[in-house]
Amino acid sequence: MSRRKGRLREIFSKAIYADDPNLYIVSYRDFNSIMDLPLLEFVRVSENFELIPLTRISSIRRENKILYQKGS
Repeated sequence: MSRRKGRLREIFSKAIYADDPNLYIVSYRDFNSIMDLPLLEFVRVSENFELIPLTRISSIRRENKILYQKGS
């Protein structure tokens, strides 16, 4: 597993199990656009990362703070 995937999984785990997941927004690439979804909605829509893999995530925000940004 790459460091990026490890970092993403760490953020998801912390958000779901140790924080309020409703504070998190996931931005992901959907064809030629970027979609924003609340974290729990993203997990549901992605069918636990089966339909939308971690590699398509461009950023994760908690309130207004960027926790992850692709390429960083």
